Amino acid sequence: MDRERILAYRIAAHGLLRDARPHGDVKGGDVEGGGVEGGGPGDPADPAALDVTALGVQDIAGRDTAASAFAARLPDPPTATGLAEDPRLTLLWSLRGAPHYHRTADLPWLRGALVPFDDADAAQRLAFQRDAAEHPRAAVLATAEALRAVVDRPTPKGRVSAEVTEALPPELCRWCRPCGATHVYDQLLRLAGPPAGVRLVPGGPTTLAPIGTPPSTADAPVPDTTDIGGLTELVHRYLRVHGPATMADVAAFLGASRQLVADHCRPDDLAEVRTGRRTTYLPADRLATLENPPEPDAVRLLPPWDPFLQSRDRATLAPDPAVRKEIWRTLGNPGVVLAGGDLAGTWRAQARGTRLDFTVTPFASPPRHVRGEVEAETMRVATVRGYADSRTVWS
Repeated sequence: MDRERILAYRIAAHGLLRDARPHGDVKGGDVEGGGVEGGGPGDPADPAALDVTALGVQDIAGRDTAASAFAARLPDPPTATGLAEDPRLTLLWSLRGAPHYHRTADLPWLRGALVPFDDADAAQRLAFQRDAAEHPRAAVLATAEALRAVVDRPTPKGRVSAEVTEALPPELCRWCRPCGATHVYDQLLRLAGPPAGVRLVPGGPTTLAPIGTPPSTADAPVPDTTDIGGLTELVHRYLRVHGPATMADVAAFLGASRQLVADHCRPDDLAEVRTGRRTTYLPADRLATLENPPEPDAVRLLPPWDPFLQSRDRATLAPDPAVRKEIWRTLGNPGVVLAGGDLAGTWRAQARGTRLDFTVTPFASPPRHVRGEVEAETMRVATVRGYADSRTVWS
């Protein structure tokens, strides 16, 4: 399969054509609790957005990235405030320890799916803090037990960190120069959140709270084994929207070890697809759509960390290394303009009172109709973020 067709498939699979038809919707009966109630053009549980919410939508405080991601997909998107108040969505530290909105109905099995399988897997999930403990899996579970005991009501992160630190052995804590204090490793705290049944309170300073009803996890014990069925479901969901992809791509997205994904979490219904020199995988029931995807004629503003940009084969999304360097930075990623079935430029926004100003930097001179559609999209993003007006400057 060539890159053009793969991108067209993914654009449709991510719901970026913004219609009411499902594009690779998740099989509702695969995992207990996986069903979603809802529907309609402005509903994050609408079939067009189903696979995206099934994997989680990353939300960065102060940038409303989740609301902007839904604005790119839904005809009548919810505002950032609406997302925060929707009981069918829960914000928590999940994949790679980053904050994501997940479907609340998925949380009972998702908690177990995010428990490290062994020490090698736990070290991989700890990423740059993998030297935090001699036995990293036990450290994650011990931190989860402490976190569950501390967070019995909405509590600021600073207080949570201090109380969890007191409950843990000294080797799981470190001196933090910016804080001027010794506290538990931050990534360790984040990985412990889902097993502990702890969520994030949207908006304002970072605040943690118990996951409430429905479904209730406040009284559920910390799971001490990995839910392999749940983790396999996450692998399947990734391949449906980011495929065709390798198992290494999936593992990088999950933050899990490659060996765990390859040896224990490979779905049974996969077809092999050759992409260049790579052997990649796609659920077999999606092959027909890959071979003949819908026309990718959408013009969309994708926020930083948009689900579409989370594919781990970045060379497929952006073959030019200079473009990849511009989009995926160490700090401060820009948003991305999607047009003509490809990544067409970057954008940044800055608040000016009740107006949100956009600076758009195209990779090549865009046609007039694309400029017009981009400017219409800026107003959509401004609206979901709570601004009355927008202005677009082309750089």
